[in-house]
Amino acid sequence: MDILGHFRREWSLLLSAFTAILFVIFGARWLDDLSGAIWFAFMLVWLFGVVLVSAFAVVRHAEALAWKLGEPLGTLILTLAVTGIEVMMIAAVMYSAQGHVALARDAMFAVVMIVLNGMVGLSLVLGGLRYHEQTYNLQGANAFLAVIVPLAVLGLILPTFTVSTPGPTLSSTQSVFLIVMSVALYGVFLAIQNLRHKDYFILPVPDPLDIPARSIPLPTHGFHSIAYHLCLLGAYLLPLAVLSKQLAIPINHGIHVLHAPPALGGLLVAILILSPESMSAVRAALANELQRSVNILLGSVLATISLTIPAVLVIGFITEQHVILGLDPVDIILLTLTLGLSTLTFASARTNVLLGAVHLLLFFAYLMLVFEK
Repeated sequence: MDILGHFRREWSLLLSAFTAILFVIFGARWLDDLSGAIWFAFMLVWLFGVVLVSAFAVVRHAEALAWKLGEPLGTLILTLAVTGIEVMMIAAVMYSAQGHVALARDAMFAVVMIVLNGMVGLSLVLGGLRYHEQTYNLQGANAFLAVIVPLAVLGLILPTFTVSTPGPTLSSTQSVFLIVMSVALYGVFLAIQNLRHKDYFILPVPDPLDIPARSIPLPTHGFHSIAYHLCLLGAYLLPLAVLSKQLAIPINHGIHVLHAPPALGGLLVAILILSPESMSAVRAALANELQRSVNILLGSVLATISLTIPAVLVIGFITEQHVILGLDPVDIILLTLTLGLSTLTFASARTNVLLGAVHLLLFFAYLMLVFEK
């Protein structure tokens, strides 16, 4: 009976595996002609829905591991799992016949805008409405931003102004330097986060006056052993790798054939991979666990920039594509404003509703500018 209960809880694994098998067998035929609007919409909704459900399951098991292993290692697993899904999807689109060489840039920029503005803003607003003020470890947030800011500028702004290659791209030498620097800097950060200064990413002992506010515990029911969640985490990621490649075809079709805004592809990828992780951050904020929200959200942005940039540049070398990384002037303004606002927001160890509202304003500005610049 317990085995049947496990199968009922993991129905999404059966769905994703079955869908992956169907598309391995029939995908080439089904996705060969997407000129019909109804068939295109059906394929897109089917694949998008299954990948979204699988992403929620991945985050569910990663979140269980986070609680088993504790902070900060737990949220690191969560952010790496989500970043892995993102890299798989971007790689699938780049490897497809109509590779969108700017998708990585658009997806990374969308992640920064959605997380640093949309999700940070929503978490601060909801947490502020419930608890008036919330606290977190200021040193940890500053450590995140100290790495995010230079990587975001060097990876997404600098290529627009380099002159060694035409367009907002990097030369081979510049690309190799950015790959090495991103991986090395992220490695140093991980050593700080998990070895040398773990206390930066853990909420200090709270003031006794704050203890009564911590009255809404985060859900822990349904958690099992570490091995159990690790195995299922891997099991969900396998069909996701197949489905990501299939989903790349209707995404490219929408961008190239239907003349959708180029940035819409990156926005779709970002929404798909961030939805479950964002819910975890919001739940933590509502439970007065803002430290966990900060670790999840800032960790997600850092992992996305520091790991996606090297991955897509390596793929660009392999496929001989010139990967577009540099943003246009409007997006540069948005990114600069977001980084500056984030620095101001996390300059104090206490947050409130006003800070969250300003972040949400920038997020809505980004959504408007996706469709009309």
